[in-house]
Amino acid sequence: MSQHPRTNALRETLESDDVALGVLENTYSPTVVELYAALGVDFVWIDLEHGGPSPVDGGRLEELLRAADVTDTELLVRLPDTDPALVRKALDAGVRNVFLPRVGSSEELEAAVRAGRFEYDGEPGRRGMANPRASRWGLTDDYVTSEDESVVVGVTIETQSALDELDDILAVPELGFVFIGPLDLSVSLGHPGEFDHPEVEEAVERIRSAAIEADVPVGGLGFGMDDVNEKAENGYQLLNVGTTTGALQSAVTGWLDGYDGE
Repeated sequence: MSQHPRTNALRETLESDDVALGVLENTYSPTVVELYAALGVDFVWIDLEHGGPSPVDGGRLEELLRAADVTDTELLVRLPDTDPALVRKALDAGVRNVFLPRVGSSEELEAAVRAGRFEYDGEPGRRGMANPRASRWGLTDDYVTSEDESVVVGVTIETQSALDELDDILAVPELGFVFIGPLDLSVSLGHPGEFDHPEVEEAVERIRSAAIEADVPVGGLGFGMDDVNEKAENGYQLLNVGTTTGALQSAVTGWLDGYDGE
């Protein structure tokens, strides 16, 4: 019995020039992912660069994916490295949206994007043929074509070397989006933690405007909803509005502060 090809609501949102809002789920809980999906966020960010399970632990990824599989909420998985093998592993587990940290060159990025596709820019890709979970173990109709049409591979611009190659990075075929990383960018530019430093702000604006000019979707962090709304008006299409731990801290602190007892 064959299965229908997979779709990707996040890719459809980006291609429609609409805005996707998501949350960083930094407890790595399938239950919390399921709750976010029920609440209707567009994506749940799973960060494997700074925490969480090993990216080669397919079983853990599958648990997180199943929590949102029957909804319109997508997982957005940041890998800890640009290794093409990690891209293939995540996609085979069923991830549809990956983004890469600390890319230093367009060649490095192109190798990773090519690893996520069966056909790439009119040439053979580097995605491996198998019957993994992504293909529903070989049951998905037209797996090769549907996978290439649904997968998104994006990149974080957060280093001086990436800034130096910005135009070449934006020209990489099949690049799904650029995510501006002001925190790590502040470190790379010599102003660690000062994401409001003029040099950092100038770099952020340079990335934003160049990406929009190149017709590549732009993603970033939202520092409060006023900032989210302003960024959406300025062309951002992929915005993280908060974190699980941040939401818990805010809620619990509010509860405790509201207590009138001793």
